[in-house]
Amino acid sequence: MNYAKELNNPIFKIIQSVSDELKYETYAVGGWVRDLLLNRSQEKTDIDFVCIGSGIILAELVHAKIGKNAKLSIYKNFGTALLTINKESYEFVGARKESYRKNSRNPVVENGTLKDDQKRRDFTINTMYISLNKKNYGKLIDPFNGQQHLKEKIIKTPLNPNNTYHDDPLRMMRAIRFATQLNFKIEDNSYLAIKKNCERLSIISQERITDELNKIIVSKTPSKGFKMLYDTNLLHQFFQEFVELKGVDIIGKHEHKDNFDHTIKVLDNISIKSENLWLRWAAILHDIAKPITKKYDKIQGWTFHSHEFIGSKMVPKIFKKLKLPLNEKMRYVQKLVMLHLRPIALSKKIVSDSAVRRLLFDAGNDIDDLMLLCDADITSKNTEKIKRYLQNFQIVRKKLKDVEEKDQIRNFQPPIDGNEIMNAFNIKEGKEIGIIKNAIKDAILDGEIKNDREEAISYMIKKAKQLDLYLKK
Repeated sequence: MNYAKELNNPIFKIIQSVSDELKYETYAVGGWVRDLLLNRSQEKTDIDFVCIGSGIILAELVHAKIGKNAKLSIYKNFGTALLTINKESYEFVGARKESYRKNSRNPVVENGTLKDDQKRRDFTINTMYISLNKKNYGKLIDPFNGQQHLKEKIIKTPLNPNNTYHDDPLRMMRAIRFATQLNFKIEDNSYLAIKKNCERLSIISQERITDELNKIIVSKTPSKGFKMLYDTNLLHQFFQEFVELKGVDIIGKHEHKDNFDHTIKVLDNISIKSENLWLRWAAILHDIAKPITKKYDKIQGWTFHSHEFIGSKMVPKIFKKLKLPLNEKMRYVQKLVMLHLRPIALSKKIVSDSAVRRLLFDAGNDIDDLMLLCDADITSKNTEKIKRYLQNFQIVRKKLKDVEEKDQIRNFQPPIDGNEIMNAFNIKEGKEIGIIKNAIKDAILDGEIKNDREEAISYMIKKAKQLDLYLKK
């Protein structure tokens, strides 16, 4: 098969010209070729090129022809070069063969033939090459039946899967990632090999594991990936807290739902509504403390009191362990885990404006995401129940909107700051400032005063008197 017509990016002709000058065989390979055959669009252009020769020399000459619009990065230790043009990236490497040591995924690399390069690749669907030389421009080379496996929707290794996964255990995560992203099945022998080699994941850095995990999480149906991660015991190697969610306890007539199954369903639900990775992480962690807080009561049955509070405390530890960012993204997830039960209480018929204000204040700009999480948290099989819960949350949204329009609490800024308090009473920094500021905030949230500067000043004076503070003359 020939794909010359599909090679409409100008860089292909430049590479053809340079390759023929150098007398290099050069090919486009990997994910871009796979996605081309799948008619799968990519957000950004990301193409790998392999040549029989020096990938660095090829990249340097291509860069010279393109000119100043391109940036060239050379990695001599790896024998690779990266060319970037705006958001497009092109990696160049010479064909090579690889051999592995037991305790490292970093191979010993030697120059090799095209056949050697084909053998070192992870999956058959990633071992298809498109020639870029003039004599066979656009010709597809498919040594391991990748086209057929694309049609059959199968993830399969080109060589013995035991060797493939033992040599580079990250490929086990990649297999599950591709199966999830593409909605493919992992071939049976390959799947068994993942189970057999799961403990080999220990030689992989957590950053690499988490990168693959995040790609699973942002897929269309991430539950598929999590089921496979659990079934192959890969999840047990790096995310035991999530594994602990699995299972159901039964005492007499009392049983609780399987919190693992519930959580991945919540994750799928949220994925329909939002592509936000961190909102998806909030879905993953919203019930993470249930195994720790699980208690049995003869009357109530199984309880999970304070799981939202304890779960929020677990978030930083989990993020640190998984090498996720310990910044505002973590704090966002922590906040949603902490607050995910609060809107349920607001769905009752009689709820004070104060309770609504408190939630708006605590959630801030993340209130809409919190409500999406609450919607997603409804996983009952009873359609009437689901309908009722969703209606209740619409009531909550109406209450939030009404209070927000009236009191403007979402991005609450105190009407009076600390400097104004110090100037008003001629005092220095101290605990009194915090006491007065908090008192004003609480008075606004509780509805004692409006979110108004004049009312806040009057309340400040009143509160200050209780602290034996008086306006300076």
